[in-house]
Amino acid sequence: MKSSKIVLFLVVGALAVGGFAGWQILWQDPTPVAAPVAQQPATPVPATDKNLLRATYDPIHFRPAIETARDEQCLVCHGEVLADKVRESSPAGVKASTSKAWYQRLSTYAGDQDTFHRRHLATPMAKELMNLSCNTCHQGNDPRDEAQGTSATGTPQTDDGFTLRKAVNTEAVCLKCHGPMNTPVMGLPSPWPESKEMFGNSCLTCHAAIRTNRHQVNYLKAEAIEAAGANNADVCYGCHGGRSWYRIEYPYPRHAWEGMSPEVPDWAKDRPTTNEARFALPATTQPKN
Repeated sequence: MKSSKIVLFLVVGALAVGGFAGWQILWQDPTPVAAPVAQQPATPVPATDKNLLRATYDPIHFRPAIETARDEQCLVCHGEVLADKVRESSPAGVKASTSKAWYQRLSTYAGDQDTFHRRHLATPMAKELMNLSCNTCHQGNDPRDEAQGTSATGTPQTDDGFTLRKAVNTEAVCLKCHGPMNTPVMGLPSPWPESKEMFGNSCLTCHAAIRTNRHQVNYLKAEAIEAAGANNADVCYGCHGGRSWYRIEYPYPRHAWEGMSPEVPDWAKDRPTTNEARFALPATTQPKN
């Protein structure tokens, strides 16, 4: 009996002590006391947001913002495409100045070796004949998924202009200037390098009167191309077979020209007769036939 009283006394005492401790915890200041630290100099806040995730999903990478994006907006983050230069020599010792690819054999390929983007935007020939912008080729892409129909906001399966896992639709853009010449459609007896002497090494032997409505797009300088092509056929051939990266030809629109026959040849029956809307020139600058 005596031992039972002792146990009961101990239990009551423990409950009392625990209750008092809990009451103290409940009413104490919840703000933790920070340990003193040495004073650190203030870190300057960057002028621009450098969060990669936020930059990746910036509206400029998606339509419709990408369609009106200016080069200076793109180059804020992607300026390295114009700043980078090629190596003077490869790690194996091959000199860039003596190394030429098959598409660098034309007389129009001048100057030192240069990078891909600089060849399209910054070299003398690019500035003379082209009017390319970043969004001429880059129309944005969803980084979550680069295949059709796999997300609610992704490209639908019905979009046959989509190139799987690529940021540029090469068959709709690159192929315009980097496909082979369609020799049979051109009516040539053999590829241009073999038959050009028969035509005085001048494209204008025929094209002074045939398909004269050409180069009327916002990414080319039509008048400059015509003038340069009259002096050197390699200017024409460079973009019509001389710098071919692909084995398929680009189906150029067949624009009407003055004196064109009303009969449409078989090869042209499925061809468009106008440029894509995003490459079309304003109506006030269109040539009159």
